[in-house]
Amino acid sequence: MFTGIDEVDWASLRHAYGSAADVPGWLRGLASADPAEREAALDRMYGAVHHQGDVYDSTLACVPFLFALVRSEEVPDRGGIVELLVSIGREGEGREADATCASAGSAVRARAEVFTGLSGDADATVRGAAAGAVVRFVDEPTRVLRLLRERITVERDDRVLLALAESLGLFVRRHPGHADEALELLVAQSAAPFGPGVRLAALGQLAGCAPDRLPTDLVPLAVRLLRGRSERWPVRPEEAEGPGADTLAGLLRRLRPSDEEGSQLMRTLHRALDGRVEDRIALLEGQLTCPDATDRCNAVWMSAGLTREWRADCAGLVALIGAQLGAVEDGLRDAAVSVLTDLFELAAPAADDLAALVSTRPGLWVREWERGVPTLGGPLKALVRSGDPRAVPVLAEVLAGPVVPGDLGQAVRHMGRDAASLAPLIRRRLGEIPVDSPEPSAPAVPLLSALAALEEATESAGEALPEVLRLLRGAAAGARPGDACMGALVRAVGAYGSAAREAVPVLRGLLDTEYASAAAGALWEVEGDPTVVLPVLLRELAGGEPRRRRLAAAALSRMGARARPAAAALQRLAESGHRERATAACALWRIDGDADSVLPALRSVWTESPRTRVPVAGCLLEMGPAGAPLRDLLEAELSAPRRHLARPGGFGSHDIWKDERLLRLCREALAGV
Repeated sequence: MFTGIDEVDWASLRHAYGSAADVPGWLRGLASADPAEREAALDRMYGAVHHQGDVYDSTLACVPFLFALVRSEEVPDRGGIVELLVSIGREGEGREADATCASAGSAVRARAEVFTGLSGDADATVRGAAAGAVVRFVDEPTRVLRLLRERITVERDDRVLLALAESLGLFVRRHPGHADEALELLVAQSAAPFGPGVRLAALGQLAGCAPDRLPTDLVPLAVRLLRGRSERWPVRPEEAEGPGADTLAGLLRRLRPSDEEGSQLMRTLHRALDGRVEDRIALLEGQLTCPDATDRCNAVWMSAGLTREWRADCAGLVALIGAQLGAVEDGLRDAAVSVLTDLFELAAPAADDLAALVSTRPGLWVREWERGVPTLGGPLKALVRSGDPRAVPVLAEVLAGPVVPGDLGQAVRHMGRDAASLAPLIRRRLGEIPVDSPEPSAPAVPLLSALAALEEATESAGEALPEVLRLLRGAAAGARPGDACMGALVRAVGAYGSAAREAVPVLRGLLDTEYASAAAGALWEVEGDPTVVLPVLLRELAGGEPRRRRLAAAALSRMGARARPAAAALQRLAESGHRERATAACALWRIDGDADSVLPALRSVWTESPRTRVPVAGCLLEMGPAGAPLRDLLEAELSAPRRHLARPGGFGSHDIWKDERLLRLCREALAGV
């Protein structure tokens, strides 16, 4: 297997972390009799030689030895090595400009005949991995299809039949001119006498390749097959335990769903159904009523994928997710909490279940972290974000406890006027913070954020002004760069307006610091004197730091017509490519009231930067009829089925909340124009 391995100058080759001198030992480790050593070797191959899918000269040098390993029947776990070869070979597809990737792809393709032999190997995992490799690397469609048909005829292992169904789907996508027979094979696999798992796999491939070939009763059929599969699905001891090595591969194995195969089957079907949202909701509701807890847990996580991407009526689905909060399985309950937390007010149909969990599990109210400040526990956070008033008494008990959760301010903001009763508790906790505390920001920032939210919603936080001023003076005396507490204190003082005149000397002392924009904005709210703050804000507006430019533009916006001397600078910023141009354009409208000068910038930033749509929609709402030329943007947004921040491979924890807020603003603005 390793003939010639010592003749390669590995030290001159490179992998992700430098010299490849250690690669021969890893290759030999793949053939070890020790399962832990084999896993560690495979982990290092993925972690360095094929790091995050990259291909190096050492990767290319490994290809002949990897093929020698998979051809040797005495080597255990060859299926994983076949998968590694497939991954290396795939990197050469469509990357001809990268000479190393292209060479690796060619090296794998040149040995593709090995995969045809492995498709009949005695090891089922090897047969399953080889099926897709044959489709991907053997350039004879007629021969490949004949081989797949033969394997389906003789194969008895459902795991391999699943791989064959996936390979047929890949074949259809790669060879559309030869698709008809492959689709017939998939249609046959989607029906009896094939097992429920194989039938589900075939349905998932048909949904992606030929949705017109799907049965009309797809959703109820898929749910029946899932239940039937779960009744037959055994947890194999070797899969449940596996090697205990502390490796990336081992970690990924432990993080996988307990039924990874079932999860993948349903994810494939959901991914193929894509925008058929009603069918997907019905399918998820069926999954969530399955007797098997693992099927329900998989469905909970898949529901997150749907709600993050699509705008739809999911009230029934959310209620079923809420029903999982009473499960005895910790993993299922935790999954439901996690998904509901990101739904914000859309979690309202699950509020009763959340309230029941919160009331019976006080140990879940606050979550302590090994590093960083404590935060609200998942169930309480989800209840708060849903806006349910039953969270307020619990928040009061948390405030009476020993710690202040770092996300308290965000939580109070979602409670609106219902949180007014928390003001005295927040004021008392602020009073307990020593001015000379080495870390005042840990409790002060969330408390100040909560105060700001209460002031905005209820005007009930005014009595805390003495405590805010006390902390501001102390923070100014020992201000440190990047002090989050200082920024929060300055914003809090500004919210009190003229009542905070005692803070004027401190605020003026901050006008030449990194807090200049916030301090100038607060000074305007307190004094209302543009001659003091305009020069500072113009200076900040011309600076190079995006955050300070944005804060300056926002402060100028609140000044209205008194900020007219800044109009030219704001116009330049609004027409620039900077991220703050939306804030600048909205500020221009509030200062000049000239819609014609800002509407082109608002249209441009709306189209080019979806993350700015919430503030732009808010500005259009203020404009009323003057915003009519952008009516088409509002109408298009309201008719779009996808959430405006939906993107592959990325999701922000507040994206759903931002999208729902955008929809509300669009409806109100459209009524105004």
